[in-house]
Amino acid sequence: MAHPDLTSMAWRGALALALTALLGACGTQGGGTATPAAPAAPAAPSATTPPATMPPAPEVASGYRPGMSTVYAQRHMAAAANPLASEAGRTILRQGGSAIDAAIAMQAVLTLVEPQATGIGGGAFIMYWDGKNVQAFDGRETAPAGATENLFLRPDGKPMEFSEAQIGGRSVGTPGVMRALEMAHRKHGRLPWAKLFQPAIDLAEKGFPISERLYTQVAADKFLANSPEMAAYFLDAQGKPKPAGTVLKNPKLAQTLRDVARRGAGVLYSGPIAHDIVAKVNGGSNAGSLSLADLGSYRAKQRVPVCTDYRRWKICGMPPPSSGGIAIAQILGTLQALETKNPKYALAALKPQGVNTPAVMEANPDAVHAISEADRLAYADRGLYVADADFVPVNVAGMVSPSYLATRAELIGDKSMGKAQPGVPPGTAMAYAPDRSPPRVSTSQIVAVDDRGGAISMTTTIESYFGSHLMVRGFMLNNQLTDFSFVPSENGKPVANRVEPGKRPRSSMAPTLVFDRESGQLVATVGSPGGSQIIEYVSKTLVGMLDWNMDVQAAIGMGNFGSRNGPTEVEKGLVSPALVQALQQRGHQVAEIEMTSGTQAIMRKQGPDGKAVWAGGADPRREGVALGD
Repeated sequence: MAHPDLTSMAWRGALALALTALLGACGTQGGGTATPAAPAAPAAPSATTPPATMPPAPEVASGYRPGMSTVYAQRHMAAAANPLASEAGRTILRQGGSAIDAAIAMQAVLTLVEPQATGIGGGAFIMYWDGKNVQAFDGRETAPAGATENLFLRPDGKPMEFSEAQIGGRSVGTPGVMRALEMAHRKHGRLPWAKLFQPAIDLAEKGFPISERLYTQVAADKFLANSPEMAAYFLDAQGKPKPAGTVLKNPKLAQTLRDVARRGAGVLYSGPIAHDIVAKVNGGSNAGSLSLADLGSYRAKQRVPVCTDYRRWKICGMPPPSSGGIAIAQILGTLQALETKNPKYALAALKPQGVNTPAVMEANPDAVHAISEADRLAYADRGLYVADADFVPVNVAGMVSPSYLATRAELIGDKSMGKAQPGVPPGTAMAYAPDRSPPRVSTSQIVAVDDRGGAISMTTTIESYFGSHLMVRGFMLNNQLTDFSFVPSENGKPVANRVEPGKRPRSSMAPTLVFDRESGQLVATVGSPGGSQIIEYVSKTLVGMLDWNMDVQAAIGMGNFGSRNGPTEVEKGLVSPALVQALQQRGHQVAEIEMTSGTQAIMRKQGPDGKAVWAGGADPRREGVALGD
């Protein structure tokens, strides 16, 4: 690996050139471009380690950028996990594009610059506000018609190891992100579809600098060298990762995006590209069953958002097959009920000290205790009840009802409950076996607000890092089927999230929109990548922005914490020994681990002149920025 300082300088210089080229190619002028600071060195190892039963983060950590500040804008704003994607989004907004237009441009660029996390070969959930209505668009992948519930069982009936299931065509689901974006664009797009792909096409042809984060992911991937296409693209002649700052070109992806731009998303679902996808999935030693018929029959879906009241706000999230909207509603509703029962846990009084300073905030131990316990209860219900509602009845109304959440809040005391058991929401009749598969998803997050008040929160994914490790026409294919339960039943009861043909696997993705209940005005758009920890990251950020009135960037940057109904997880390197000790005294088993969120958020704030402005932030744990005018 090159010297860190030299690598950082090379990457930043190449990034500046790429941003300049992007601006020039799009014909835009004016406005500064924020170049991220060099990623900080990873934190030193901690003496506290996670239990072996907890899945690792879907992407390795690549450092924390201290000192980031909230960005303010009056007209529009875009934020993504890479500055080149953020710039593409702002460029489209400057040209009069809507929030969905900006998201399409950002997704195309992320396919190029963040291939370990997202791309047109994956899926997405979209929460959209057009100024009048909240809408949810489901672009989740589907299981092929040839898939069975025993897809990830070995001949002896035991479940496969994760990498055994992930690598190869077995794990590939029918991609959905472009169909969902196309559906939303038909309803809300203001610029021509073809125009939205030009920033990514130009970058793919002219090249972009390999970032420190992408280099870190490539270097850590022990399976990449076994993929001829990936090896040729990411490794040098000696088989080593190309250094950060190396300009990487992807002419194959440029041509694919050019075809999508000219002819629509359908080129991925029939014709030469579709044939190449099917051939790749069905070849090799771990072949899948994806067919041209699966691709041709795929449909994105518009679904009813999960909207619930939280104090003076209305919180709207994604419905099944995502568990994110339900879990966020449950966590916040449980916390609200808890403080009614026990004022000691009133969150407003538990805000971190010095919340509007650039320093990384550390949450109050009582707040971490209460939020982690609410997390446990939500994750317990998630594992038992939530799956694709087109296949399994999901009692959303019962799971988020205030009366049910009040009974759940009764279970929270001054000592940790350790492991929560699922409840029985009112109206729940069918019994399932809990899903015990360890979830992990590699994802990316996009948020944007446009000149007319429209807003988007979109979480997009190819599942684990670099997906199935199958590369076609310059982009990665997902391994989304591993989001299903590997074990289809237990003690004679089916697992709700078992594999079934045409079914969409459950997700933790939680794109979220926040509104003022009295005025109906949009307050915030927020979301995060991070696998099964997404729910923890989004709920923490919402509490920071809403209950603690934190600066947007400070709420995102605050040390992560929560529980997936296992140990209480706190972010290694960003928590004090005093917080760990305080939690242990409350009965928590504490795991200090890497918690690599990638939260992006935009929030309406009052500016110094009394006028409303947009305040945006990006996660210092990744390389994104918020950009606006």
